[in-house]
Amino acid sequence: MSTTLGSFIAGGIAACGAVTASHPFETVKIRLQLQGELQAKDVAVKKYRGVLHGVSVISQNEGIRGLYRGIGCAYVYQILLNGCRLGFYEPVRAFTTNLIFKDPNVQSLGVNVFTGASSGILGAMAGSPFFLVKTRLQSYSPFLPVGTQHRYKNALDGVKQIYQAGGLPTYFFAKRRLIKHAGMQDGPGLHLLSSACSGFVVCCVMHPPDTVMARLYNQNGNLYKGIFDCLYKTVSTEGVLALYKGFFAHLSRILPHTILTLTLAEQTNKMMRWVENKTLSESIKEKI
Repeated sequence: MSTTLGSFIAGGIAACGAVTASHPFETVKIRLQLQGELQAKDVAVKKYRGVLHGVSVISQNEGIRGLYRGIGCAYVYQILLNGCRLGFYEPVRAFTTNLIFKDPNVQSLGVNVFTGASSGILGAMAGSPFFLVKTRLQSYSPFLPVGTQHRYKNALDGVKQIYQAGGLPTYFFAKRRLIKHAGMQDGPGLHLLSSACSGFVVCCVMHPPDTVMARLYNQNGNLYKGIFDCLYKTVSTEGVLALYKGFFAHLSRILPHTILTLTLAEQTNKMMRWVENKTLSESIKEKI
């Protein structure tokens, strides 16, 4: 690993590269999640019938701009989220491992999960306001609207209006298992397969809360009182499978996004280590 600052920068750069490729699928996913909100199946109108249909309809009616609505907020969100996740992961892991096992080099799945969750929470807290604006920008369509529509001119206008109105562990686990049991060597092939495994697990586990989060972020007024109210209303009105609306769009986004993020992160970390070794003294690197 490079220094904490170097890892933060490397993680942010990697995430921005990944989100550029995966953002259109995120836009489709958001609209699929909001489609038919609190409507029974027999009366809900399907304006977007799936991933490819969603991409096709949005690009035909709104152009590339429609598919990339909210990309500016997505960049800021990814820099904060993945910068924290990748930048703080190793320092927190080493500190926690040393505290428990008196040796920072010990590898523990429990510690890795705790560290990934902790660094992820820090990133999510920092990036949450930008995710809110991003979700609302992506949900807006002048042609085929779904859910509550927010007419923001851009990200800054969205932040302004909101203010005025209201005032990784599976990757490393998979990587170690592939090295140990499949005899794979550290390199691009291992990074690709490990990140693909991680992306699939994340998508399966996180999609239902992601659907709830998208609806909570996109609501206007008091449609939902909170997380459990949104969960109850969604399931009771639309059925359990409504929580998995947009799943394949999510998978289409998160697999390439995770693969690109984690694979690029390996390379950007190497780049940052090289830059730091060339430009920083040992005493400075220890302080960062």
